[in-house]
Amino acid sequence: MDRLALLRRMMLIRSFESALAKRRDHGFQLLSSGAEGVAVGLCDALRNEDQLLCSGRSIAPSLARGLDPGAVMAELLGRIAGPNRGKAGRGHMAQPAAGFFGAHAVVGGNLAIAAGVALALQQRRSTAISVCVFGDGACGSGALHETLNIAALWKLPLLLVCDNNQIAIATPREQALAAARLSDLAAPFGIAAVTVDGTDVISVRDSATGLIANIRAGQGPGFLECISERFFSHSTATRETRSAAEMEVVWSRCPILRLTGQLRAEGVLASGAMEELQHDTDRQVLHAIAFAEASPFPNSAEALSHVD
Repeated sequence: MDRLALLRRMMLIRSFESALAKRRDHGFQLLSSGAEGVAVGLCDALRNEDQLLCSGRSIAPSLARGLDPGAVMAELLGRIAGPNRGKAGRGHMAQPAAGFFGAHAVVGGNLAIAAGVALALQQRRSTAISVCVFGDGACGSGALHETLNIAALWKLPLLLVCDNNQIAIATPREQALAAARLSDLAAPFGIAAVTVDGTDVISVRDSATGLIANIRAGQGPGFLECISERFFSHSTATRETRSAAEMEVVWSRCPILRLTGQLRAEGVLASGAMEELQHDTDRQVLHAIAFAEASPFPNSAEALSHVD
């Protein structure tokens, strides 16, 4: 994508989440606002055949991967027009045919699964890779170190992406994890690792592109740490624990405003263009809501379908 397209995709995610959060029926959600640059930059570095896995904070990754906003909204609202017929919600939403292997609500639960996807791709001699997005909270799990170990041993085509929003529910990163940089966790395994500013969508894309090139060349897994921000509380069911002063700093690191400022300074974004982009994305979200609302809820028979 060009930079305007990246901006539009980030704005779509922000507008989508804002509209969803205003609804009384929004359900239990984990919002991605503040970390749009991570999802959009990463997905711009992927090919169609690659498979993306994410945590339960799945709205930004699914939309950045290109899933239809109407279908995503339908899934989140429990309607059958969702990719999983409204039964997966944000915690388990998946559409592998679109390169979105799926969300996993258990912290760290997607890591070993992503390694399994990478192994399957490797055994098929595919040029596709497996990409796994997880939060800083998952870096304290044994599953991460087990995954790093086996991925390094078998040179799996796996990119591990830590969306480090610097707070796990209400625990600051520095109070839970000893590593100076979370990308340092990859060093004992000889895995190439990079730490990047996750509010800079271009830096995320370029860093991911470099690591992915090495992975496709058979050099084994990579680890990308993206320092991002979380603009709201952990979930729609929890209160904000950070102070007003802290939040002022957090909000100053908006990935959308950052890219907007760059484009305006370069004369790429003309006067009035931002308002037009916002109007277009808001309209797209309204269409997504209308699509979801037109879809019925699953009936009782659905409870036993797609269950092995």
